[in-house]
Amino acid sequence: MTRQELQVEEVKNQQDLMTFIRFPWEIYKGDQYWVPPLVKDQLLKFSPSHPFRSHSEMILFLAYREKKVVGRIAGIIDHHYIEFHQEKVGFFGFFESVPDAEIAGILLSKVADWLKGHGMAKMAGPMNPSTNDECGLLVEGFDSSPCLMMPYNPPTYPSLLEGFGLRKKMDLYAYLLETPTFHLARLDRITERLKKKEPQLHVRPIDLRHFGEELKIVKEIYNEAWSKNWGFVPMTDEELDLTAKDLKPLVVADLVLFAYWGDEPVGFSVAIPDYYVVLKHLNGKLGLLGAIKFLYYSKKIHKIRVMLLGVKHDFQKKGIEGLLYIETFKRGNKKGYQQAECSWILEENALMRHGIEAMGGKSYKTYRIYETLL
Repeated sequence: MTRQELQVEEVKNQQDLMTFIRFPWEIYKGDQYWVPPLVKDQLLKFSPSHPFRSHSEMILFLAYREKKVVGRIAGIIDHHYIEFHQEKVGFFGFFESVPDAEIAGILLSKVADWLKGHGMAKMAGPMNPSTNDECGLLVEGFDSSPCLMMPYNPPTYPSLLEGFGLRKKMDLYAYLLETPTFHLARLDRITERLKKKEPQLHVRPIDLRHFGEELKIVKEIYNEAWSKNWGFVPMTDEELDLTAKDLKPLVVADLVLFAYWGDEPVGFSVAIPDYYVVLKHLNGKLGLLGAIKFLYYSKKIHKIRVMLLGVKHDFQKKGIEGLLYIETFKRGNKKGYQQAECSWILEENALMRHGIEAMGGKSYKTYRIYETLL
């Protein structure tokens, strides 16, 4: 195949966008582990009205070979990231390609040129579209489906990115906790000792009747708790509101917890049932039949994902993080959930990793963020 047979075009209209969104169905045809996203959610993610777009620029490309789509990619500039980190880094994301190094290379080159033309010094990714969304390339753990709001890709992708010259910047881990290997008795003893040592520390579940007030507590803690983490980007109120709106119908009250030090809220955790079990059967659509399937397959969910957990800086390293994990797993277990995924965890976050491993957690998936100079 020669380069002349390849054509890369910018997505310019709604028809192109639908082609961009639907292309993964071609890549993952017959893949038992892939979870088709809801098309309406994807349309919202790329809409100019999405809150992320208020502080970012995005360009989408499609690669064609003889009029057949063979790849896609997005170029992303997040001005909040640049302002917060004082670093001219642009991103690539939503990468999909047939297993061909030339196709991957020309797509990545297109984004690299676009980013360089906008003054960026580095390109990193994949970000879909930021660290506040799905991010990272799966490099280990291809033998099972992803958990809720985690990415998935074929095992061919790492070599495609590395062949272009992208190199590892950071690994993100997904840990699996399971009932048979959860050290419940020992952790109960640790929890009791912590509560005796710090009697002002207590945990309560979210009150869904006062969701707006509870969301204010989340906003108070969120940006402070994560501000020193690698790759952190502050979320706007609008972004947090949209995330909360999307997640609210999926929330199980006992799985969203707040930690208090006396009367002060100092931490929170959010665990959601793994509704990807349901999405696998919807093929991207949620009509009447989809709603029936949703109700049916929801009863077959046995895993939760601990997707957010944060503690204010002044209260970190006091055992609060561990207490939130332990309480989440115990409460989930009582509701019939046998597994919990804790993700994503930075490879450099030794304290969190060792804490999860002490509970019996095993690292079972690795996601990688790549980077290259422009």
